[in-house]
Amino acid sequence: MRVTSSATADAGPAGRLAGLGGIVVRLSWPFRPAVLDTGWAVFSALNLVAIFAVAGWETVPFHFIWISFTLVYGFRTWAPRPTLVVLGVVMATTAAAIGHDVARGSEPVAELTEVPLMAAMFVAMVWHARRKLTAEQESRRFGEENARLLATQRRFLQDASHQLRTPITIALGHAELLAGGLTGNQETHDIEVVLGELNRLRRIAERLLVIAAAEGPEFLQTEAVELDGFTMEILRRWQPTADRRWQLGRLDKVTVQADRERLGLAVDALLENAVRHTASGDVITLSVVAVGYRLPVRLIVADTGQGIPAELLRHVFDRFRSGSSGGTGLGLALVSAVARAHGGDVLAQSTPGQGSEFELLLPAPAGPLELMPGPAPGTPAEAGAADGRLARKP
Repeated sequence: MRVTSSATADAGPAGRLAGLGGIVVRLSWPFRPAVLDTGWAVFSALNLVAIFAVAGWETVPFHFIWISFTLVYGFRTWAPRPTLVVLGVVMATTAAAIGHDVARGSEPVAELTEVPLMAAMFVAMVWHARRKLTAEQESRRFGEENARLLATQRRFLQDASHQLRTPITIALGHAELLAGGLTGNQETHDIEVVLGELNRLRRIAERLLVIAAAEGPEFLQTEAVELDGFTMEILRRWQPTADRRWQLGRLDKVTVQADRERLGLAVDALLENAVRHTASGDVITLSVVAVGYRLPVRLIVADTGQGIPAELLRHVFDRFRSGSSGGTGLGLALVSAVARAHGGDVLAQSTPGQGSEFELLLPAPAGPLELMPGPAPGTPAEAGAADGRLARKP
């Protein structure tokens, strides 16, 4: 059974006041255009009647008519033909009303000059309003065109990436079969070059697909991700891939809502970039820092490699701008796309000859933060690898 109450009927003055408030809300701006036009016409007609009815009292209703006419046009911006028609009617009726007062001697003839003056003021308003309308239409057209071009570009990247993946995979399979049957050094070198370039093309296609899909509504499948365990898992996976001193820095125990797979791709791209710009024996450190309530969580990848020159640092997240060291030039662009899709950002700082630091910023979690203290500073990642743990360096 559903029960409904009629509070307005039983609440006395309070109920009647609430009903009046509802009427006011329903009549609030924006009005429908027909209601606004009708209201102005009635208001102007009443003022016109007042001019005819009360001798010597034309100033206030006359200006009410013209000022309200100008204001209504500012809101409505009628088409040129209706504007000219209404302007002619207002000029004729107000001139007739003032002429009536002049004829009966209650106003001087000079009062008739106010009609062309007010008409000139209205024409100036029309000019400005039409300019504004033209500018808004032009801006809207440019916006729609830009949105169309971006959508076309996104579709092209998605289609191209999809179409490239299959032939690249087939070519890789055949090249790997050929590599298994070759014995000559030169032939082996040549097929390794082919395999390397095909793998690079595959990474380009996959990253283009991710970047193109990053602005789509279904790009992220979020879940609760514990960043401390997530970080240790990633670093454990990367540790055998390159002869570097892998370390975990400060590792705060914090859980965020994120897409685990997309976030993993972004961190992989940051670590790949760090490996590419470091040498054997250099340190690569991965940290998770949650500095306070409602502040972004910082996932940091730092290295002691060659660093990035200042003139290149400002373009480091642009597409195809960082591929000079054997990369695809899309890794950091992918990081930026994933970070922004999560509502975060990515920052970079670097000192040539001393190393670089990249921060992937994620929105703060809703709950309270729990910080995990780490062991003694300087503990390398290898120390905890034997028993399935990775050490942390605060």
